[in-house]
Amino acid sequence: MADCLFCQIVAGTTPTKKIYEDEQVLAFDDINPQAPVHVLVIPTRHVVSLDDTQDSDAALLGQLMVVCAKIARERGLDVSGYRVVANTGREAGQTVFHLHLHVLGGRSFAWPPG
Repeated sequence: MADCLFCQIVAGTTPTKKIYEDEQVLAFDDINPQAPVHVLVIPTRHVVSLDDTQDSDAALLGQLMVVCAKIARERGLDVSGYRVVANTGREAGQTVFHLHLHVLGGRSFAWPPG
C-alpha cells in the first residue's frame, strides 16, 4: 500500500535501521520510544490490524510473537520482563494502520495501562 508508512519501510523507500527481517516479519526501533527498549515488529505484507486477520494468518501471527520474544532476549529483557502490545483501532491508540506489535522494556509498567 503506497501511502502506508510501514509498507514504505518494508519496500525500503523510507529508511530505518532494521534489527530483524525475514520473509514475513520486519522489526525496527520505534522513532518515538515510550521505554528504553521500544521495538516495532510488523508483517511484511500489509495487514491493517488484528481485526483484519483470518484463520489463515495463524502462522504469521505466531511468527510475529516469536520474533518479539527473540528481540526481547537479544535486548536482555527476558530477565527483567517486557510487554508486547498490539493497538487495534483509533480509540485503542493505533496511529499507523498496518498491524504492528510494540516490544517494550527496560522500565516498570503500570497496570492497567492507559
